[in-house]
Order: sequence, then structure tokens, then C-alpha cells
Amino acid sequence: MTKAEMVKTLKEKAGLATLAQAEAAYGSLFDILKASLKNGEDVAITGFGSFKVMKRKARRGRNPRTGKEIQIPASKTVKFTMGKALKEIL
Repeated sequence: MTKAEMVKTLKEKAGLATLAQAEAAYGSLFDILKASLKNGEDVAITGFGSFKVMKRKARRGRNPRTGKEIQIPASKTVKFTMGKALKEIL
């Protein structure tokens, strides 16, 4: 499903008057999600799942093209865990 399809569906399901309102709601939801994760907070959506910021340690890797060993810096990533209701649906 693309963003446009999701906004259209959101407009219909939420009974919003315009696509602009639906796009604003869609944008706001993801802005809140990104801001929370940026601050290191976990985000739990009951029935859907939870998002958690995970830290990756620095490590050694290998360039597959040249075979040369490289140092991969530490980074952060997001882990998603499905909620029980979503697991049952799938």
C-alpha cells in the first residue's frame, strides 16, 4: 500500500472531509512516532506492535567487492515487535 492509498483509506475510514485533513493526520502520526524514537522512547500501539530503539556496537566488516576489512561504526536502529492481535491476523 502506498502513502496515497493509505491517506485515501484513512479519509474514508475516519470520515474526514478532505484528503488534506487525512494527509495531515497521517503526517502527524508519523511525526510523533519519529520524535518519540529520536528521544529514545519506546512506542507501543496496542493490538499492532511496538517500536524500540536498539544500539548496534561498532564492528569489523568486509567489503564484498574488494575483500578489504573495514570498520563499521556504532549506530542505532529500530526494532519492531508484532502485537498479539496482529500475529493472530497474519
